[in-house]
Amino acid sequence: VQLQASGGGLVQPGGSLRLSCAASGSTLDRYAIGWFRQAPGKEREAVGCITATSDGSTYYADSVRGRFTIFRDNAKKMVYLQMNSLKLEDAAVYYCAASRTYGIPNEYDYWGQGTLVTVSS
Repeated sequence: VQLQASGGGLVQPGGSLRLSCAASGSTLDRYAIGWFRQAPGKEREAVGCITATSDGSTYYADSVRGRFTIFRDNAKKMVYLQMNSLKLEDAAVYYCAASRTYGIPNEYDYWGQGTLVTVSS
């Protein structure tokens, strides 16, 4: 499975962006998908994930809960990260990753290239 995150760009604080995670070689509905980010000089951190369960349970880091939403569009074979009320500290390279774990992943099997999100006034 090859993943590609896209949709990054420049946004003002308080603005919104929607990132997309696309896969080639497979559909994404059988995988748990996680979103991660890494800011310059900082370690990579988990943003959230959506499980492969039928209810598509989602989990978020405290720093983004209530502002970010992960959802699937299986028809389009895409997973999205909707980011609202963006803050300066949300600026980072964002990555999506896929796990064959049915529930909440402890590790991910496939990683995509990231997309840069810049938050600046």
